[in-house]
Parts: sequence; structure tokens; C-alpha cells
Amino acid sequence: MSLPPLRDVLARHGLSASKALGQNFILDEQLLDRIAAVPGSLAGERVYEVGPGPGGLTRALLRAGAEVVAVERDRRCLAALDEVAAAFSGRLRVIEGDALAIEEAREIGTAHIVANLPYNIGTALLVRWLGGEVWPPWWRSLTLMFQREVAERIVAPPGSDAYGRLAVLARWRASPRLAMKVNRAAFTPPPKVMSAVVHIVPKAQPEGVSAATLERLTGAAFGQRRKMLRSSLKGLSGALEALDRLGIDPARRAETLTVEEFVAIARMLT
Repeated sequence: MSLPPLRDVLARHGLSASKALGQNFILDEQLLDRIAAVPGSLAGERVYEVGPGPGGLTRALLRAGAEVVAVERDRRCLAALDEVAAAFSGRLRVIEGDALAIEEAREIGTAHIVANLPYNIGTALLVRWLGGEVWPPWWRSLTLMFQREVAERIVAPPGSDAYGRLAVLARWRASPRLAMKVNRAAFTPPPKVMSAVVHIVPKAQPEGVSAATLERLTGAAFGQRRKMLRSSLKGLSGALEALDRLGIDPARRAETLTVEEFVAIARMLT
């Protein structure tokens, strides 16, 4: 079974991107194939996709040889996804539901995550995937489309304006990189902002550090990022003592601390 062009699929099913669901559709199949290639060879690999919409990226992942599990809460898109499933018999399973409510490790198993994330839940999903005490995680890599501003915050180095909590959470036990920038004109309809694809691979977790403690630490430090650490961390028990023991000047601000320094502080608080 051959599939019609994506633009024809949108017209036939009366589909348009929903602002309420944070949707933006990509119809350029060459671009979709490039995104699907970011994680490396997907032949025979399981891929988890959030918010497939009419199935553009889903098609690219299937063309790359992946077995895809996709979660979609927009019932309007299910008929189009059924057509994709029929064209790639046995290699696409669609779950109707909210990605934030899925018990992924049980429902999906080990998988790469590749998704043009709905803008309204993208950051929440990323924080969940980077958090948790179980490491290595159930996912093997993350290849995710974000608004470019968010993508730059994920890969930002210390000292930069974009450096903050997301960068620390992404870097302390994983390796993030900006894989490609995507022009707003690539989407239907074009969003107001540019986008970018981030690729993240898990690495070994530093010993003696709790993910929950690091999240509390970075939340406090960057919650008042313009304040000195002596002010932003004063409400976090043991934090100022940890700075003193580590020889970290409490007059510094959060954006000047390296990921390693945050990890060292968190280790003393765990």
C-alpha cells in the first residue's frame, strides 16, 4: 500500500494544527528523513514518538526501518495514522492518550525517543525523561524538536544567558547537542518562532548524587538567578555550608557555576 502526500492527507481528513494541543505539522519528507537519521541507524530498533499528528515523522521513522510506538491524544489524527500502520504492517502501534499519563518503561520498554514534541508539553516531558533515580533510563537516546530558544537552553554552556536548570539537568548524566536548526517555514502553519532538534545520549551517573536533590538545588539556584548564591540558596538546608566546604564563593551567581560544581554541591546535600 502506497501512501499519499502528507498535504493530501491533511486535506482529505480535514486536519489542521491545533494551537490548544501545541501542534505544528512538518510536510517536507526530506527534512523528516533527516530528523529520523539523527539518532543513527534505526533498522530493527524500537522508537517511541509523542504527538505524531498525521504521521509525517512516523513515516520517516518507519522508512528508516524502526518499529514505532506512537502516542496521540488528538482523535482527529487516528484515521491518518491507521493508514500509515496499514502501509507498514506490524511495525506501528498507536496508543490513544496523553503522553504525560503513559507509564513509559512498562508500556514502551527500551526505545529511542524521536518526536516533534507538542510545544505545550515538551519541556515537562524532557524534565521527566532526564529526571528520576533509575539510571541508565529506559530510553536509549532522545531526538526532540523544540522551539529554538528552548533547544538553546538545553545545550547552553555555563556563563551564557541561556544556561540554567535545563542545561544542568541535561548535562550531569547525559550528553546533549544541537543537531539541526529548522526554519519556521518548514511547518504548516508556520509558527512564530524558529525551531531546533536536540539529540541527547545518556552517560554514566556521577556516584553519590540524587536526581531529586540536584533538581531541588538547581530549582533554588536558578529560581532567583540574578541573586547571589548566598541569597538564592539560603532556604535550602545545608547548601551554604556545602559552598563553604567546597570553596565556592557565595557571592557568585548560579549561571557561573559549572555542571560539575552543581554536582559536587548536590553530593553534599544528598
